[in-house]
Amino acid sequence: MNVRVTHGYGALTEREKQTLRLIVRGHDAKSIARSLGLSVHTINERLRDARRKMAVSSSREAARLLLDTEGGDLHSPDPNSVGDTKIGEAAARRDVEQAAAPTDGAGRTRRLAWITTGVALMTIMLGFLALTMLPQLEATPPQSSSAADEATDAAVVETARQWLVLLDQGRWDDSYALTGEAFRKLNTRQIWAAASEKVRAPLGAMVSRVLISEENLPAPPSSYEVVKFRTSFANKKDAVETVTLDREGNQWRVVGVTVG
Repeated sequence: MNVRVTHGYGALTEREKQTLRLIVRGHDAKSIARSLGLSVHTINERLRDARRKMAVSSSREAARLLLDTEGGDLHSPDPNSVGDTKIGEAAARRDVEQAAAPTDGAGRTRRLAWITTGVALMTIMLGFLALTMLPQLEATPPQSSSAADEATDAAVVETARQWLVLLDQGRWDDSYALTGEAFRKLNTRQIWAAASEKVRAPLGAMVSRVLISEENLPAPPSSYEVVKFRTSFANKKDAVETVTLDREGNQWRVVGVTVG
């Protein structure tokens, strides 16, 4: 008699295992969807099924259990070894994954650094501490079109850029007015102004600012957008500005910033 396995490692489909292996490699739902040419909705359905079968509440916990079961080898088996990679596209798919993966080290290591330190304000603990727990990949509504995604990304980047311009101009109060509730719960207007005077002002005038990346960071209770710029200041030639934004109502609000 054949007995169908409904729970545990044996119940996972190959595509669910494939998705979890990419989670272990530091991807999130959005970058996995881009790498495999699927929708974010499809990836989240796989992760939800995998969490249920592994009896855990976290996709990352399910991925860690899979890694342990497969012997703890991060590089085997190949996460693209099942049918989602089209014939002739294997090499191109690897390039896509590399482009989608974080550029400043392993994504998991970077996220753990955010967890342990929070998001600092230019090396000072100020702002967005909602990332003090491991980001959980939760189901998100399916995206209606790639054009909608591009429009959202453009709006996020422009909001971050304009907010940084306020800092360039020393308009601390105006920049504070555009921060989110999570930021303002932890910082008064006076604390923000004093910290900005101490840390941002000495950098001097902004000389150039170039977009590096914009990515979605799934974290409870919703997801956040993280925008990075490579910026040259009069007194610091090569800096990376990272702005984290949350959507409140129909507006994007800044909830964290670092300059390093």
